[in-house]
Amino acid sequence: MSRKKKNIETDTAETVQDTAAQPGAEPSATVSGEPAVTLDPCVALEAEKATLMLQLAESQDRYLRLAAEFDNYRKRTLREKSELIQTAGEDVLRNILPLMDDFDRSLQAMEMSGDLESLREGVRLIHSKFVDFLSRKGVREMDAAGAEFNADLHEALTTVPVEDAKNKGKVVDVLQKGYTLNDKIIRFAKVVVGQ
Repeated sequence: MSRKKKNIETDTAETVQDTAAQPGAEPSATVSGEPAVTLDPCVALEAEKATLMLQLAESQDRYLRLAAEFDNYRKRTLREKSELIQTAGEDVLRNILPLMDDFDRSLQAMEMSGDLESLREGVRLIHSKFVDFLSRKGVREMDAAGAEFNADLHEALTTVPVEDAKNKGKVVDVLQKGYTLNDKIIRFAKVVVGQ
């Protein structure tokens, strides 16, 4: 047998004998003919305490890492949301710029030209171009004139008495058009309702 192994067995046997000689220590079983000793309750509690402290430290470390990871995620999403809000209208604004150019040209033409009909035609073309742009973006005009008043679609600014009973409760005049964006109301139609 090697010298190291013999020393370990000797030390273990001496510890077992010393512990067995202590009052209150009882052998619980025998292994290879030598009595096994129940550990002192304080030693067992210290070992359990050390294990629990190690588990607690690991749990706290995992918690701190998870909290830091979540905080980084929250900050990143807030930053991304902020950037999205700042640049969300960029596409729309970029597409409006050609319309602005058309308005600038029409203002210059009004200063130089005396032909009123060609100016009207130019403004109609710009209007038509703008309506087309809005429709491509999903914006639709509400058709409110002559429709039954609906508080979910219309904002009644005033009521007027009507002679025809058919016009009671209906939209008599549209003061400001209403619009929807992909079937969601973005501006209510301001109307006059017959009474």
